[in-house]
Amino acid sequence: MLIGVESTNTMDSQQVGAEPAAQNGGLRSTRENTGPHRLLIAGTGVVVAFCLAVTLVHLVLVFLYVAPSNAISKAYDQQINAWVRPLFSQNWRLFAPDPQSVNRQISAKVGYTAPNGSRRVSGWIDLSSMDDSAVKHHVFPSHTAQNMLRQAWNSYLKTHGSDDQPYSDRALLIQKYLRNIAVDRVTAQRGGTFDFIQLRVTTLPIVAPRSADGSRPAAAAPAPAVIRYLPWWKVDSHEAE
Repeated sequence: MLIGVESTNTMDSQQVGAEPAAQNGGLRSTRENTGPHRLLIAGTGVVVAFCLAVTLVHLVLVFLYVAPSNAISKAYDQQINAWVRPLFSQNWRLFAPDPQSVNRQISAKVGYTAPNGSRRVSGWIDLSSMDDSAVKHHVFPSHTAQNMLRQAWNSYLKTHGSDDQPYSDRALLIQKYLRNIAVDRVTAQRGGTFDFIQLRVTTLPIVAPRSADGSRPAAAAPAPAVIRYLPWWKVDSHEAE
């Protein structure tokens, strides 16, 4: 009888000793699992807070850009324009549209170094036709394909004279913006790297529609196309990759 009691007491003591060990192992596993989970929650919170802060700053800057001139917008005019232009530029043409009176065809050619070390110049690449093909027969065409190149050229006309020299920081920014668009389009078309790029803009006025009897007014006779060659612009190697 004593032997049975001692065996029972020994088994009970082993079970009691095993329970704390099991509990300690469970706590250790829980702590190990909650560590990465807490880091994930903290990282997500930081990202969300950063996105909200950027969104708030963007809304404030755009509001100051479109709002009537005031003390704040005058004090931070340079910072506001640097953020809004040219990607977030705002206008009211939705309510007062300004239809195009001319058709423009923008082409580009590039200068590059051949494997033998000689300088080569490519043929003209039609950038406008690339945009037209991306829009034609598309129910929901891309906004960039419709307006990016056209608006960049319109901004270039407003900020540059006939000598194509940028006389302000905004003019220089628009020049780089137009150059970068052309570099991206040419790179997507032909690939490879190149050192220089030149643009050619052909402007053809839109002819007035015919009258009801099928005749066309004499004043609306087709005007000749105007071709403008821009200077060669240097392209960094990483821009053409």
